[in-house]
Amino acid sequence: MSFLILLIGIFLLILLTTWAKLNAFLSFLLVSMGIGLANGMSIDAVTHAVQTGMGDLLGSLLVILVIGAMLGKLIADYGAAQRIVSSFMKWFGRKYLVWALVITAFIVGIPLFYGIGFVLLVPLIITLSYKYDIPAVYIGLPMLASLSVTHGFLPPHPSPVALIQQYHADLGLTLLYGFIVAIPSILIAGPLFATTLKKYNRKPLATFAGRTIPDDELPGIADSFITALLPVILIGTATVLRLTMPGDSFPVKVFNILGDPSIALLLTLAFAIYALVLKRGKKFEPCMISMADAVKDISLILLIIAGAGALKQVLTESGTAAQLTHVMEGQHLHPILAAWIIAAFIRVCLGSATVAGLTAAGIIAPMIVGSHINPSLIVLSTGAGSLFLSHVNDSGFWLFKEYFNLSVKETLKTWSVMETIISVVGLLTVGLIYLITNH
Repeated sequence: MSFLILLIGIFLLILLTTWAKLNAFLSFLLVSMGIGLANGMSIDAVTHAVQTGMGDLLGSLLVILVIGAMLGKLIADYGAAQRIVSSFMKWFGRKYLVWALVITAFIVGIPLFYGIGFVLLVPLIITLSYKYDIPAVYIGLPMLASLSVTHGFLPPHPSPVALIQQYHADLGLTLLYGFIVAIPSILIAGPLFATTLKKYNRKPLATFAGRTIPDDELPGIADSFITALLPVILIGTATVLRLTMPGDSFPVKVFNILGDPSIALLLTLAFAIYALVLKRGKKFEPCMISMADAVKDISLILLIIAGAGALKQVLTESGTAAQLTHVMEGQHLHPILAAWIIAAFIRVCLGSATVAGLTAAGIIAPMIVGSHINPSLIVLSTGAGSLFLSHVNDSGFWLFKEYFNLSVKETLKTWSVMETIISVVGLLTVGLIYLITNH
């Protein structure tokens, strides 16, 4: 009976967010409470579960997500992202333009949230398309493949960070595996798939072309790259040292502190304020305003994550999670594949990758308790599923269509296929990592 109630709850969640256009946070709350009450929980037990789930999930994520948003905003507003772009363009030249854009988007996409990365980099693509008379889709889609991969697989983006908490995975190891999964996903969905896209010759609207900051007003190359990559360096170094050196060694102890996600991001934010603002003689007050705006930008994401935490806790306390685990075990469906299937199904129905991933995690997380499967791999398979087949119910679909001046059919053949390739290649790579690490 609990399994049937869950299915009805998911269907109701889809209706509320798509047909009724209800806010995703409110939809999560209503569905969570409805599932709890339908399973015989008292109203006090339901509200306690909702509050506990929201607090447990947000409590450990708030610092990472807020500071990550602030850092990304500074990188965009103070020219560090543009400096990275211009540097790669200079180093690679016109012949390897696509590769320059792919690498740029990957580096810039680590600290920047997807929406910021999109509106920052796509105008550059349109400008280059006009300048060199190259199809915008041909050079733009590989860049967006990089952004999608960082959005779906790599911390400190909201969905991967929230999934890490839901599955109790190690952030550093997830980041390490995420890089491994990212490489083939980007190569196949980006430059390789782009070779089939040269026939899409529609010119984007010139009004979307970018306004660039003069080179003499940009920060230095070193400061720009350090600001973008320092969190990855600190967290990655800590993870590698933990895997290769004794736990009581001095380097491990030092980087256990420096590589803590919250500490790493705080240190990077402090460096960014110094290198991008104070060092260059910029006023401090606009910097604080920019950082405050960044928090406003992610407020809805924080609420959605809180709603997903409430759903997970209700599923656990109502006994639905235990019944679902029993059903899945009876079907002999591997948790890595189950996470991908559930996330992909919800993604196709709802459109939002973040909501798809977090909803799937609430269902799958109880299944892997006590399991020998590395939870970092479940994080990545869920992330891969959440990117599957973006179509007309996804805001990213319409952003791409309008910016690149395509028809709906052309957008399905380009954008939707690219997202699906990332999803499938991501799943296959995660499966390969699982096979290698378990033999």
